[in-house]
Amino acid sequence: MGVSDKAGAVATGTLAPPPNVNRAGCPSRVVLEHVTSRWGVLVLAALRERSYRFSELRREVGGVSEKMLAQTLQTLERDGFLHRDAKPVIPPRVDYSLTPMGHEVAEQVWTLTRWVESRLDDVFEARDAYDGSREP
Repeated sequence: MGVSDKAGAVATGTLAPPPNVNRAGCPSRVVLEHVTSRWGVLVLAALRERSYRFSELRREVGGVSEKMLAQTLQTLERDGFLHRDAKPVIPPRVDYSLTPMGHEVAEQVWTLTRWVESRLDDVFEARDAYDGSREP
């Protein structure tokens, strides 16, 4: 079933409108939330270059708890952005890597993260100007 089908065939049997992130209730909003969440962005960006084991990824993405990393990985895997490769060895080894679609979205968020880093000084200046104009 395609996105339009899952987006909701209405009771009359007609298809829902095509995806539009600005439309309330559009399923694209949920996917957008997954890839643009703090941990989603950082996980996708980290996995751009290579696969990681869970513990490696947790170290790479500083500040993420085990619980949040596990939830983020599961969500991104469910959406088709990640591949989870569980190797049948002792001790267990699980590697996470990007799918082709995951590579596409990772490049998009990577560009955004680099832009944010490059404009951080401008953001701080804007904040100072805003806060200065609000002081009594």
